[in-house]
Amino acid sequence: MLLNTLLLALRAIRRNLLRSFLTILGIVIGVAAVITMVTVGNGATRSIQDQISSMGSNLLMVRPGQRMGSSGGVPNFKESDAEAIRMQISGLEAVAPTTNRGAVAVSMSRNWSTSVTGTNEEWFRAGNWDIAIGRVFNETEERSGKTVCVIGETVRRELFGSRNPVGELIRIKQFSCEVVGVMASKGQSAMGRDQDDVIVMPLRTVQRRLTGSQDVHLLMISVQQGGSLSRATEQIRSLMRERRKISSGEDDNFFVMDTRQIAEALTGTTRIMTALLGAVAAVSLLVGGIGIMNIMLVSVTERTREIGIRLAIGALEHEVLLQFLIEATVLAALGGVVGVALATVASAALTRMLQVPFLFDPGINVISFVFSAGIGAAFGYFPARRAAGLDPIEALRHE
Repeated sequence: MLLNTLLLALRAIRRNLLRSFLTILGIVIGVAAVITMVTVGNGATRSIQDQISSMGSNLLMVRPGQRMGSSGGVPNFKESDAEAIRMQISGLEAVAPTTNRGAVAVSMSRNWSTSVTGTNEEWFRAGNWDIAIGRVFNETEERSGKTVCVIGETVRRELFGSRNPVGELIRIKQFSCEVVGVMASKGQSAMGRDQDDVIVMPLRTVQRRLTGSQDVHLLMISVQQGGSLSRATEQIRSLMRERRKISSGEDDNFFVMDTRQIAEALTGTTRIMTALLGAVAAVSLLVGGIGIMNIMLVSVTERTREIGIRLAIGALEHEVLLQFLIEATVLAALGGVVGVALATVASAALTRMLQVPFLFDPGINVISFVFSAGIGAAFGYFPARRAAGLDPIEALRHE
């Protein structure tokens, strides 16, 4: 009986293909919108996590000031602070004192405005940097402040094109530095900054020739695998308070930032936005359900005589109800199938355009399909109930 009812429902849908398509259009758009928003949101979250990971594993960054971007009037660090952390705190993989200065780099007829970073060899390990060509500067070059540098992929492309830059000279202000290596590309950071747009030199070279001071603006600290970031953070905080002579009643004039905290904050934001966009898109599913209810009510009115004949020759009320309920559910389910297919295509296109990973989520696809079929059943119940409750005699008289 159920198969026969299903065939009757499909026959009724096929009789008015255009109307059936327009009826399920709201369901199609709703399902496609929900799946697409969730898929793109998941891809954006994964992209942020990957970008944060590319900054360095188990990485702590110590900056002067009480918060990001606020260091006015607060003393900077010294290279001796980094040495104290290295000597007094165990379980650390790398400690890299870092200072930055914007500058214009010139090579032959080309020039490029970039960022110059002064640091030591441990900076490459702390930041998970691989060397694509050449080498990093060594300890002897660091101590002597030799004018050597390692450049990022963006700087290589803008200054040297397709040429191998190792051994070439770059002029920065009044001095020239020899390129000894090129870092492998990392692309944009989670904050939108081009990580490859950088020139890295020994710290003392930058201090003597660019900044004119021994100040260090950032301490990059990598904790060994398996080490406790929380414990290392607390030890660094205690040591820095002691070295910067901060009394027990005073606030820190520096802050220790954990890259995991950045990742959690950014991914939390993207998840909230994904949930909000998905909820907004889900509203169109309800609109589609209302559309199905309206068309089913019209269908009941159009087929009143047919319903009367079925009831007159012995069809039971629940059989008529089941026929119209299945018809509404099949309509919604077809809309769900089309919506899932459309969402897959749209998600693939959007993730490629936004340059985020395409992560197919079977769960949201199944949930959206089941929910669309449930919407059809819920909104189709009232028209089906109305059809089943018709008086056969009155229905037969209907023109």
